Amino acid sequence: MTNENSLYSRLFSLFFAIAAVAFVPAECFAQAERVFRGVVVTTQFEFVPGLSFQVETAEGSKSVVTNGEGAFALVVPPGEIKAVISGRNVQPFEKTFSANENIDSVQLRITLVAGQIEESVAITGDDLSPSIELRNDAVYQNSLFGRDDQIIFTLNAGINAGQHEGGGKSLEIRRFGFNTDHGGVNGGLKILVDNVQQNQATQGHGQGYLGDLKSLSPELVKDVSIVNGPFSAAYGDFSGLGVVQIRLKESLPHIFTARLQGGAHNTFRGFFGYSPNWKNTDAFIAYEPSYTDGPFKFPLKYRRDNISGNLTRHFSEGRSASIKLNFGRNDYFSSGQIPLDMVADGSLDRFGAIDPDNGGKVRNGTVGGFFRKAWDSGSEFKADTFVSRSLFDLYSNFTFFLADPVFGDEIQQHDSRLQQGGNVQYRQPYKLGNDQSLLTVGGGFLLNQINVGLYPTIGRSPSRKFLPENIDNPDVLFTRANADVNNFSFYVQNTFSFFEGHLRIDAGLRYDHFSFKVNGFELGGLENGGGKALGDEPCNSSFDDPVTPANPCALILNGSQGDGKFQPKLGIAWSPFEETPVSFYANYGRGISSQDARGVIREPDAPKISTTDFYQAGTSYNSRRLSFVFSSFLIDRSNEQVYIPDDGSIEFAGRSRSYGVELRNSIRFTHFLSFNGGLTQVINAFYPGEFNADGSRVIIDSAPRTVANAGLVFNELGGFNFALNWRHINSYRLDGEDASIKAAGHDVVDLYLTKRLSKWADLNFSIDNLFNKRYYETQNFFESRVLPGENSPIGERIHATPGYPITVSAGVTFRFGAKN
Repeated sequence: MTNENSLYSRLFSLFFAIAAVAFVPAECFAQAERVFRGVVVTTQFEFVPGLSFQVETAEGSKSVVTNGEGAFALVVPPGEIKAVISGRNVQPFEKTFSANENIDSVQLRITLVAGQIEESVAITGDDLSPSIELRNDAVYQNSLFGRDDQIIFTLNAGINAGQHEGGGKSLEIRRFGFNTDHGGVNGGLKILVDNVQQNQATQGHGQGYLGDLKSLSPELVKDVSIVNGPFSAAYGDFSGLGVVQIRLKESLPHIFTARLQGGAHNTFRGFFGYSPNWKNTDAFIAYEPSYTDGPFKFPLKYRRDNISGNLTRHFSEGRSASIKLNFGRNDYFSSGQIPLDMVADGSLDRFGAIDPDNGGKVRNGTVGGFFRKAWDSGSEFKADTFVSRSLFDLYSNFTFFLADPVFGDEIQQHDSRLQQGGNVQYRQPYKLGNDQSLLTVGGGFLLNQINVGLYPTIGRSPSRKFLPENIDNPDVLFTRANADVNNFSFYVQNTFSFFEGHLRIDAGLRYDHFSFKVNGFELGGLENGGGKALGDEPCNSSFDDPVTPANPCALILNGSQGDGKFQPKLGIAWSPFEETPVSFYANYGRGISSQDARGVIREPDAPKISTTDFYQAGTSYNSRRLSFVFSSFLIDRSNEQVYIPDDGSIEFAGRSRSYGVELRNSIRFTHFLSFNGGLTQVINAFYPGEFNADGSRVIIDSAPRTVANAGLVFNELGGFNFALNWRHINSYRLDGEDASIKAAGHDVVDLYLTKRLSKWADLNFSIDNLFNKRYYETQNFFESRVLPGENSPIGERIHATPGYPITVSAGVTFRFGAKN
């Protein structure tokens, strides 16, 4: 009883002590230490990381660097304090706070001398605007990537990406109600890695193919900027629906890094990095091996190996040069796109295949050089150059036995490519009155020497066309060409600031010139009696001498063409309030998409470059706790580009238009818990002036109208990092005239978890498709014949690639030799 009374006595004493302290006037604690915390933002309320934040007090000075969200926190003694902010391209900032002033949640606005878009000062926090979004490297550090398409899923930003044939092949990209195929048509989505364009023009499988993204290792990503339209003059071809600029690290934070992971479907992956701690030099070399069979009845046997490296020498403050390299290979089989009517009637498994020889092999390598020089005035010069070599062979069978009812429609799409490119850019800040302005001029070139072809194969052997039983089949296509595609560009852009930075105007102009040269032929695919291939003689269905002008059924492609386009840019950002972090935006930009060189020579009078006029207006709110953006968009395209899957060609269709709205938000509940989400809603996407028989508009098909995402994220909660991510697309039409032909939408939830075991080891865990959703990724509607024989029925049907079922992965990450 005595012990129990003693316990109660202690509890009552503790209670009264707490109550007494709670009611003590605040002035009694005036002499206690305080925490000075807040965030540094630009005049447009964008968070600024990496700045030196110094506090001068009566007891001396303290300093800290603002984090990825522009935030700082310092314990300071009582009394008056002075905050000093400094950094490259930042106007000097000083502010004094009295002893009694509240410094618990302060917002400090600074002026950038050289602008804010991803050049000298990279704004990599969670600030949102309609025109640009940014991602730091947190998701790439904490996630396990079992499939290469998951890198694109992390971008969100209204981008819907889908596996096209189960793995290995480039993803199909859809945005703003347009289907860009593999990134290069219908406006295109331009993707760059360290300023090296990934969209391959005049490719063996479609314009603007993104296959080289397979050699990107997620652990090496430093940050990503997403331009939500063709608003920057620095980017040209394929930029109509936006630009994704991926910047890789120049050094790793530890001398040795190793990640080992394994999971379902016989999947394993590794990452091994060495980054020496050299004076005035940043460097690393990294190797990423991976393998998976996927959930398919015929295993993918997908083997991928990537080697990446960097060597950056810092000669002096603001002057450095780099050499970067990347080599990759991948070999795989594929289920292809399967007919969904056969899955529905049970004659084909969802993970089955009709032609198990689908798949491919890729070899690629890139070596680049970079030079940067920055002056104390804020001026900056950049130059980069690269050379790239790639070999690509893709084996596909879209229509099974439609064109060749005996041996099937399997084809080999071949691309052998040598590329050289380079860019220069000079930025000069200057004063216009009392406000800061920035002039940017630059230019570049991209040269392609390509051997491209499409060959009819059987069992991956390119001999199907010339089998004795098939020699007279006019519907079997055989093409080959040598193509030179060159792009030269220059641009100028000026950022004007007025009213102490409250109003910012960006105006730019870009010019691109393209030259196309082709020497090749197309054999077959011309209707008997209707061919006017080399002259006025009809096709005779004889292919004894298929590649010479003696055969009128061989369409010779031989010639050269050129064309160029100007692209104006204009953007306005207005922040009318001094303390309230609200900004209003209006943006316009013209983007371009070049045509396949073979199409240019085949139809020299047709447009060689399509244009995308993108109009956007919106508003944003950016505080430390809440970021929110609303915008509306209108997109006008001069010509749609339609890919014909069975002959590798691109055709121009008519004008097109899309309009809708976007919502995005980021909410920080605590320092460890946050929520983010986004919604892109296309209200309509159609061909102006084109109507169906019933008077309804002909719509743009093959892309979802609703794309949404949400994520709940816990950061560094007791050593745990946790995220629950959801992505959604709606059901959408696959035929512009028949509203009943639709692709199924889906909702997919993924989970990842990281537990820090020690300062040198993390445990990683992920579950993709947490609720085991049965869904399909890329879906297309076209004719096919699923059984051999001329009498087998031909049908129009939906073909699709199945989404992965629930997939569990686990791994461990080791880091040794932390650097300062």
